Amino acid sequence: MVIESTNKTLKLYVMKMIFLIPVLALSMLSCKDNANKAMTFEDEQQAAIDSMEMVVEQQKIELEKQRVIDSMKLVSAQQAKPTVVHHTTTTQAAAPQTAEEKKKWSSAAKGAVIGAGVGAVSGAIINKKKPAQGAVVGGLIGAGAGAGTGAIIDNEKKKKQNKE
Repeated sequence: MVIESTNKTLKLYVMKMIFLIPVLALSMLSCKDNANKAMTFEDEQQAAIDSMEMVVEQQKIELEKQRVIDSMKLVSAQQAKPTVVHHTTTTQAAAPQTAEEKKKWSSAAKGAVIGAGVGAVSGAIINKKKPAQGAVVGGLIGAGAGAGTGAIIDNEKKKKQNKE
């Protein structure tokens, strides 16, 4: 009798466990899915906001690039104006000649432009969160370093010309 009641109790316990374990597992999974759906909606909202911020950031970068290009074109146009030089000679056979000479860029100007370009690209690459700000800062630092290096080269050229 005792063994039969123990067997019945054991069978009843096993049956309860067989039923209870899947029910608990299903209830936990159903709760988890609802939480994921709520998080998914918030994630979608955040992704939309992030994509809008990326578009605005890209537009700012494009505007900054265009501003740099426009300023470089302005500087180039100012320096590329032709200079007219009139040569006159005292000989009777030669007539006065006019020749247009293109003014060459100084090493300081070349260094500043090259340094600004390299600095802007480097700054944009280094500062991944705010590439426009990195490009501006890098361009300024590069322009300063390039102009300084070019000025040194200009001084060395002047010294060589003075020696000759």
